[in-house]
Amino acid sequence: MTTAPTPVPTPAAADPSGGPGAPGPVTASPTPATTPPPAAARRRLPRGGSWLATVPLLAFFAIGFGLPAIAIVTGAFTVSSDSDTDPGAFTTANLTDSVQGAYWTALLSSIKLSALTALIGTVLGVPIAQAVVTSRFRMLREAVLTASGVLANFGGLPLAFAFVATLGNAGEVTRMFHLTDHGWSLYSFTGLTVTYLYFLVPLMVLTITPALEGLRVQWREAAQNNRATALQYWRHVALPILFPSLLGGFVLLFGSAFAAYATAAAMVGATVPLISRQIADALSGNVLVGQGNLALALSLDMIIVAVLVMAVYLPLQRRSARWLS
Repeated sequence: MTTAPTPVPTPAAADPSGGPGAPGPVTASPTPATTPPPAAARRRLPRGGSWLATVPLLAFFAIGFGLPAIAIVTGAFTVSSDSDTDPGAFTTANLTDSVQGAYWTALLSSIKLSALTALIGTVLGVPIAQAVVTSRFRMLREAVLTASGVLANFGGLPLAFAFVATLGNAGEVTRMFHLTDHGWSLYSFTGLTVTYLYFLVPLMVLTITPALEGLRVQWREAAQNNRATALQYWRHVALPILFPSLLGGFVLLFGSAFAAYATAAAMVGATVPLISRQIADALSGNVLVGQGNLALALSLDMIIVAVLVMAVYLPLQRRSARWLS
């Protein structure tokens, strides 16, 4: 005899209305909500961490710039240690002598050479940088900027040798075009100016390119909509905004030319009086013995000139930063 299986009751389907047999609502276990910390809290360093991070930089600045500056100022107002009379005594004779005679002539010549080369480098570098910025060829842009980075750091004895072999009295270009018949001389103020431009123009291209990239296309379009010519746009819109950046590039070029020594020393020697050459002669005792602190006074004169030039640039820096940021 076969017994029929007893039917097993199945659970009732879930009734959306919540009727009999409907399972209770399934509730997830509560999890704590994670609130991201504010941006200011994420960027905030632990107490004292910001100062701790600047200790290496401050130490490098103090050792590399602070100690030499103190030594220059102290030595400029004391008698040289290798002098025959009162070594280490306080004196103002070093500063007085540094602005007289041949030293004053060398200082003025250095300022004139630096200002002229910086001005020419600025005038020549801006159009080149503008052509690079507006060029549609990426390879051309990268090639010019790469070459500018290399040439801006090409100086010293290799640069002097290159120009002597090319534009010297027996240089290839000089003999080919008979430049000596037209009064050309590399070992003169003009020749040194041309040599300095070889690395100052690329340096200006690197300096002014970011500022030119900051000029917005909308400004040019707005000028064109108001029927302004390209000359009027550059005169009334672009150049006033770029003026602090141009002045900053001029200051950088001026400082590079003002502090250059190896190229001029190897190429023109004492033909062109320069303050850097006078400092070297005073330190080595080529002219007079016991003039080591006079060299420090000449260095202090160079620092004063650099500070005066920077004082003109710094107040105008915020003006361009407001527009180009």
